[in-house]
Amino acid sequence: MEEELLTISQAAEYLGVSLNTLRRWDESGKLIAIKKDGGTHRYYREKDLEIFASDMMKFASEWIKDGVEFPSRFYCPTSSIFNARLTKMEYELMQKPGFEKLYSLIVLIAGEIGDNSFAHNLGKWPDTAGIFFGYDLAKGVIVLADRGLGVLETLRQVRPQLPSHVVAVTVAFTEFISGRAPEKRGNGLKLVREVVTDQPIDLFYTSGDAEVRMKGSDKKFHVTRGQRIVRGCLAKIEF
Repeated sequence: MEEELLTISQAAEYLGVSLNTLRRWDESGKLIAIKKDGGTHRYYREKDLEIFASDMMKFASEWIKDGVEFPSRFYCPTSSIFNARLTKMEYELMQKPGFEKLYSLIVLIAGEIGDNSFAHNLGKWPDTAGIFFGYDLAKGVIVLADRGLGVLETLRQVRPQLPSHVVAVTVAFTEFISGRAPEKRGNGLKLVREVVTDQPIDLFYTSGDAEVRMKGSDKKFHVTRGQRIVRGCLAKIEF
């Protein structure tokens, strides 16, 4: 029995991108279409689209670096949409066996990071407002990103003497900053650090060239300088 294929229009609807984006991805080799008997019409296997859309970290990284289009299911243009999707994720986590005690903390961490992006870029987005928010609960992965000001530029509004991304991210994760608008949920990135330190949750967070990696049994907090400069912020939560 011949496998049923999706047309390019169906594939575009599935991923939430334009037809032209799919054509570009096919031509560049990023997402290669199937062409029957040497024809020009593009077709796709649904399983291939599912696998393609699962690479959230790649989509988020390309978006904050070059503004590359990604599946619309991951885009939250407003804080209200983000919180609605966060509530949906919370409900799905509540249904997973073994997460009775952990689900609320996972949601708290994701909520703090996402709300931070909206709170500190309000009215100041350099170009694209909103955040990337994707999750795969089967794999235990959540990815968030924004194309905002980044931690250093945000904190320099109240601490203009901050010398680097590494110092700024260290301050954001460890200090209460007088003069900055209070975070919606609690203590922002400081609370994130405290929760991750005590729970079976791993965190990667980067802004500018500063990187935070809290992984495995070694949950000591330290910020290092990475190899590239990231626009805005990018975070990956694993559990």
